[in-house]
Amino acid sequence: MPAETHSHHQPLSRADVALIVCERLADVLSIDDDMIVMDARLREDLDVDDYALIDLVEAVEAEIGERSIGLRIDDDDLAELVTVRDAVDCVCARLESEQAQ
Repeated sequence: MPAETHSHHQPLSRADVALIVCERLADVLSIDDDMIVMDARLREDLDVDDYALIDLVEAVEAEIGERSIGLRIDDDDLAELVTVRDAVDCVCARLESEQAQ
């Protein structure tokens, strides 16, 4: 298998993904991790704007790319992210899709 399509890392669990999303979101927003809860609404509760959302996605893609297989979240997916849980669900779905290929 070509190196770019094969990973020696274990698949990430949902808990791993949630931790990555929450930590990167806290970094992007410069807030404490404990302020990030799964049901927090990105825009209304956490004041995430479009730029912060893009920064979050890029940070998550980079970190997951280092730990697992590559990950790409489409711009269309960003419009559907309302809560932190939605972001975790989106990343998990993308990882499952990539692993199935």
